[in-house]
Amino acid sequence: MVTVLTFASTACSPVKVLNSLIPTNGHEIKRDLQYGTHARQQLDIYIPSHSTQNALPVVVFFYGGSWDSGNKEDYLFAAEAFASRGYVTVIPNYRVYPEVKFPAVMQDPASAAKWIKMHIAEYGGDPNNIFMVGHSAGAHLITMLALNKNYFSQVALTPNDFSGYVGLAGPYDFLPLKSARLKEIFGPEESQWESQPIRFVDGSNPNLQLLVGLKDSVVWPRNTFNLAEVIRQHHGKVEVVEFAHYGHIDMIAKLAKPLRGNSRLLDAVDAFLKLNVVHDDSPD
Repeated sequence: MVTVLTFASTACSPVKVLNSLIPTNGHEIKRDLQYGTHARQQLDIYIPSHSTQNALPVVVFFYGGSWDSGNKEDYLFAAEAFASRGYVTVIPNYRVYPEVKFPAVMQDPASAAKWIKMHIAEYGGDPNNIFMVGHSAGAHLITMLALNKNYFSQVALTPNDFSGYVGLAGPYDFLPLKSARLKEIFGPEESQWESQPIRFVDGSNPNLQLLVGLKDSVVWPRNTFNLAEVIRQHHGKVEVVEFAHYGHIDMIAKLAKPLRGNSRLLDAVDAFLKLNVVHDDSPD
């Protein structure tokens, strides 16, 4: 099941309050950098302030919003979480419904990734260590990039040009559609299969981590378990991390410092990223 739900809009005031509690002295922000000509083709970069490394690993975070909403400014709390662990963190905006439908909604994530690959070194990031992370609809977008090579090929990239992909509470196997809104976004029934990440598994996928809250009633956990099972059947690379008491919003809100608790969610993502960082062992 996939229910239309937007974290920021359903909790707009709490998000603003939450972000007001987030420390901002640990990073520098470069705002509204254009990766395209459209007003929503912009991104923000969060650069850790106190690092001795010349080139830091990079997290590119795609927020959710049911493919029809969301704004990068609402995710300061997520950017701070990754920046606090030493990652240059990028949060892109992207065009959403009704301006674009599937598959056109995939164009901006691919284009943003291309821009980041080409320019992140200018902001202290390592272009050889870029990770894609997404929550909900954002997890769908990054997982489609990982599994369907067509989208990156349109910008002269491949999924393996990035070091790993992390999906938080993502919809990967969500047919049949029941919502009229989702039917509008994903088009005629006979072609809706093309929107399902699970249909593009061939075992060649890059490193993939899927995190799931077992209390998620918005995007059912079976999305994660079904995708992971098919990847394993094809001898692909996948790690699943379960959170027994987390719902859909927990799977993003637990990144925020005031709600982080024992940091189990952030720790799990951080461990996966660090495990998959490529180290340059060549002599200076």
